[in-house]
Amino acid sequence: MKAKASICEFSFAEKIRIFSADYLKCNVFISKVDDPKNTFTKKLYSKLISSSMLLEDFLDFHGAKNNMNWYFYRELSAAVRHLGLGANFQKHISNRLVFYDLVNTGDFEKEGELTFEFLTKCLMKMAPVILNEARRLRISIPDEEFSVADFPSVVTSEMLDYDIDDQDKDQQKKNIVKIANELLNIAKSFEEFKFYEPYTYQDILAIVPEKVNEVEIRRYEMLVHNLQSSFDTYVIHGGFRYGNRKLKQLRGFFSVVFHLLQMVGHLLHFYERHLHEAGYKNTYKKIQEQLASLINPENLLDRTINYGLYYACHFLTTGIELAREVLNENIERSSIKVGVPIKLGFHSRPSLLVAKIVQHYGGQVELCVGTDRFDASSVLDIQWAGGKIQKENINNVVFEGDARTLKDIEILAAVNYGEDTMGKGVPLPKELSYLK
Repeated sequence: MKAKASICEFSFAEKIRIFSADYLKCNVFISKVDDPKNTFTKKLYSKLISSSMLLEDFLDFHGAKNNMNWYFYRELSAAVRHLGLGANFQKHISNRLVFYDLVNTGDFEKEGELTFEFLTKCLMKMAPVILNEARRLRISIPDEEFSVADFPSVVTSEMLDYDIDDQDKDQQKKNIVKIANELLNIAKSFEEFKFYEPYTYQDILAIVPEKVNEVEIRRYEMLVHNLQSSFDTYVIHGGFRYGNRKLKQLRGFFSVVFHLLQMVGHLLHFYERHLHEAGYKNTYKKIQEQLASLINPENLLDRTINYGLYYACHFLTTGIELAREVLNENIERSSIKVGVPIKLGFHSRPSLLVAKIVQHYGGQVELCVGTDRFDASSVLDIQWAGGKIQKENINNVVFEGDARTLKDIEILAAVNYGEDTMGKGVPLPKELSYLK
């Protein structure tokens, strides 16, 4: 009990000095930076992010959100944390890009440099404001300062010997197929965010946060993170330099997307929580205006959407071809012989259902009619086959390809492809519930 009492004897003034010490030392260091590109290292971000988060938590615990005197200091710590995290993810992408083995990344690298420059300039602009706010609150600035030597880069000119070979790891085909298929499904659902030309500021305001917001981005971030975790656990455990190039290139696609989504998520959080709606109280609005003078909302949203979100869409889309290639190299292949739809043949409904099954699994499947082969993922191709089937009065056809898909096509064929002999729809078996 005595120990507990002695801990609580520390005053708020004493503890705020302790919890602000490393945070303020970082900002003293940042306020004197001449070369941000080389000075803002991952080690600096690690110290800045952890100290700002600790301070923010301390202030929240003591009610700074509802105190006029302390609210701005609290908001600055939140700004430093989220912008620092965003810049740190961008730094990570830049450091690892060579290992991702992506192609035609020139424009991406240039836009990434602009994003990093914007975020670091915001942190540099905030640093003297943070120090002045600390002085106003009578928080002492630490006498001891960090130096450049305290924050070396993670990159050196040396690499450790590559003496653990991952080529013989059991790369279970079912896991490769599952991961490639999930990437295709994520890419398909992410198409709602796809755009081809940079958004104007007014266009961005129309979609943020109504359509594009932290919650949606975090959802996709988790999906891609799960993909990366599964890949590292079940496919490739080791590094990136050797082994199956296609598999490691595939990981490069969803790794860069994952880190872009991490950055976008934090920048959207900061915008939505601290710049978008200040609330009805005058104090909140005043602090929002002060933050906006340090972190330009238009530039923040431009980097978030026209860089972060755009390239997340871009790399998901460009990874589709490789994912399909990897998928088709690892699927279990088979063939089935099934009847054609009774009475009406392969008209629109049966053709659409078959194509949707094939698209759901992503693997290659062909509809074979005699010596002719048709792409079973294409409604048009199936209907072309239907014309030949009707003309030649064929009753049975063969599907060849992805065994997972063929299993569901067989189930569909057993219920006459989802319709009665009059062409009306009938309930589908529960195994095909994804077609609804």
